[in-house]
Amino acid sequence: MSPEPALLRRPLGKTGLAVTPLCVGGGPLGSMPQNFGYEVPAERGVDTVRQVFASPINFLDTSASYSNGDSERRIGAALAETGGVPAGFVLATKVDRDTTSGDFSGDQVRRSAEDSLRRLGLDQVPLLYLHDPEHISFEAAMAPAGPVEALFRLRDEGIAQHVGVAGGPVGLLARFLREAPFEALITHNRWTLVDRSADDLIDEAVEQGVGVVNGAPFGGGILAKGTKSVASYAYRAADAEIVSRVREMEHACQRYSVPLAAAALQFSLRDPRITSTIVGISRPERVAETLRLARHPIPEQLWAELGPLAAPPKYWQW
Repeated sequence: MSPEPALLRRPLGKTGLAVTPLCVGGGPLGSMPQNFGYEVPAERGVDTVRQVFASPINFLDTSASYSNGDSERRIGAALAETGGVPAGFVLATKVDRDTTSGDFSGDQVRRSAEDSLRRLGLDQVPLLYLHDPEHISFEAAMAPAGPVEALFRLRDEGIAQHVGVAGGPVGLLARFLREAPFEALITHNRWTLVDRSADDLIDEAVEQGVGVVNGAPFGGGILAKGTKSVASYAYRAADAEIVSRVREMEHACQRYSVPLAAAALQFSLRDPRITSTIVGISRPERVAETLRLARHPIPEQLWAELGPLAAPPKYWQW
C-alpha cells in the first residue's frame, strides 16, 4: 500500500462528510483495562488526542460509555486547547444506555447526547451513533418516542449533523438499516482477517448509500500482537480454532517480512466498500506507528495465502 491512500479523504456515504481511511478509536483514550488490559493516565490520553489533531488523520470516534465518559473528557480537554474541533476534522460520538439501570429510552438517548456535549465542550457533533442497540429488543428501539426516534430528533434539532448505528450482531444491524434512514454504520470485530461475519451487511449498507466504518480490525489485539501475547478475540477467550488460524497467519506474514498488524489493518483499508477503519490508540507515538502499518508494502502473494486462513463461519461472531 502506497503512502497516499492512508491520507486521502473519502466521502462517508451520503453524509457529505469527508474522512480519512484511518479513524482513531477513543476507547483506550479514557482507560478501559477490562477491555484492553492496561491503564491509560489522563495526561497520556490528552497527549494522544493532541497528536491525532497534528496528524493527517481527520476522523476520531468515541462514545459516552467509554470509561464512564473519560474518553470524551480527555478529548474535550484537547479541544479546549485548540478552541474547538479543527477545521475539516470529523468527531463522532455515540449515545448509550444507562449502564447502571439499563435504561435505553428516548429520554436516556437525549441525556446521553447532552452529557457528551458537555464533556466535549461542544454545541453539536458532526456524527452521532446509536450505540450497541443489541442491549434492548429491536421493537423497543424502534418504538414511538424510543431511542431511534430520539436520535433522529437530535439530528433534526441540529445537535448532530448526521446519525448512524454502531453495534455487534450483523443481522440486527441489517434490520436497523432496512427500517430507519441511518447514514453511517460501524461494525466491529466482524470484518477481519479471521472473521468475515459482516460481509453481507457491508454489501447491503453500500447498496443503500450508508457510509461503512469498520472497527476492531485487530480483533481486540490478537491480530496485532500475535498469539504469544494475546489469547482472546473480541475481548473474550478465543476458540482454539481462531488461535490456530491466527498462528498460521503469523507464520505466513513472517515469510514475507510483513507485520501481522499491517496485514490485519490493510485487510480493512484495501476493501473499497469500507470508508474508514477504526484503530484504538492510547499513546501519542501510536499515531505515527499506525500510519506506518497502513503504508507497509504487502505483496499480492501474501494476500493469496491469508485469504484461505480465515476461520470457518461457525467460529465467526455474527
